[in-house]
Amino acid sequence: MTSPASPDAPVQSYKLRRGRMGVVRQEALAEHLGRYEVPAGTGVLDLAALFGDANPVVLEIGSGMGDATLAMARDAPDVNVLAAEVHTPGIGALLQGLVEHGVTNVRLLEGDGRTLLTERIAPGSLAGVRVYFPDPWPKARHHKRRLIGPGFVELVADRLAPGGTLHCATDWEPYAEQMVEVIGASGRFTLDPDRSRPAWRPVTRFERRGLALGHVVNDVLATVRPTARP
Repeated sequence: MTSPASPDAPVQSYKLRRGRMGVVRQEALAEHLGRYEVPAGTGVLDLAALFGDANPVVLEIGSGMGDATLAMARDAPDVNVLAAEVHTPGIGALLQGLVEHGVTNVRLLEGDGRTLLTERIAPGSLAGVRVYFPDPWPKARHHKRRLIGPGFVELVADRLAPGGTLHCATDWEPYAEQMVEVIGASGRFTLDPDRSRPAWRPVTRFERRGLALGHVVNDVLATVRPTARP
């Protein structure tokens, strides 16, 4: 993993999980990925050229199996979505859905969304960053691996346009408290005190699993302040 230059960057914030893919998803990857994928390279992305329009762009880090991503993209066709996921089965599932429903406002990256944010997204160019149900790393000795830390929050604040939003969701309450603390401490965001799920965010697979276990889900939304950028 290529790490950004930030205090909490050197550790990997996700665990690789293997999974099988059915024939349909394999065929979707083989036949259609070229149309939707973020092109390889090291330069800053021209987002308008990537999507073919000047609509606002939201980055989703960790799109999972893509159900929520697909639903939100269909519901808001005037918002472009960069979906980053490290697990190929998830990319295949989302791609299959995009093709089946004719959704064109999503681009896919099979890889680390934090690296994409660090190396290929220009400052002030995103309307939003979404991080839904990241690995909570519940053991105290692993807390340093959590994605939502000071360096990440500063990076997001830099990449968001004024008024852009950081939206995190977790079913691990101690992690939610850490998110609120870290985002608030940055001084660059205004936190929404309401932590209930917005009606426009679909319930995800991970969320259903957590709810079945009796977990409480927190949605942490924060808006970058217009005067926050240097």
